[in-house]
Amino acid sequence: MLIKLIETVRIAGACLGIYFAYRLGMDSPAPAQAVLHIISPWLLVSIAGISGVEGLLFPKLAAKEKGFEQGSNYQRQSAIALLSYAAIALLVYFADLGTGAEIAIVSAFAFFILFSAVNHAWQSIAHKNYRWANLNRPFLTIGLLAALWYPLLHSLLPYLR
Repeated sequence: MLIKLIETVRIAGACLGIYFAYRLGMDSPAPAQAVLHIISPWLLVSIAGISGVEGLLFPKLAAKEKGFEQGSNYQRQSAIALLSYAAIALLVYFADLGTGAEIAIVSAFAFFILFSAVNHAWQSIAHKNYRWANLNRPFLTIGLLAALWYPLLHSLLPYLR
């Protein structure tokens, strides 16, 4: 039950971050960059930060909920990596390191989330692990990547010219 609550908070935080980023950022003179600036810490703390805390504080419950092996050193290592994403996103935001740094951390996280979704889908299909987290992750990831498409692409374009 605790892990389901954490999952709900993670999804709600991400949804609120997406909502506020677009609501506040689209009125800016540089809307893509403004949306990216707002969305970066919201998403990375909501998803990576909460997942990292979950993995460190409740590793057995989290693994059991997803149907994964329990007590793995890789799980702890993954939790630390997720916390690193969140910490760097906060550093980039509060130090105002700029759009290039935001593109870098959000892109790295987006690739991680994409490959994580593939792993969850693989668990469902190949191993018949039909736990809720494995079933919903690919679809949530599609929504997340759709939300990131505009600010990432339009913020990146000036660097490609």
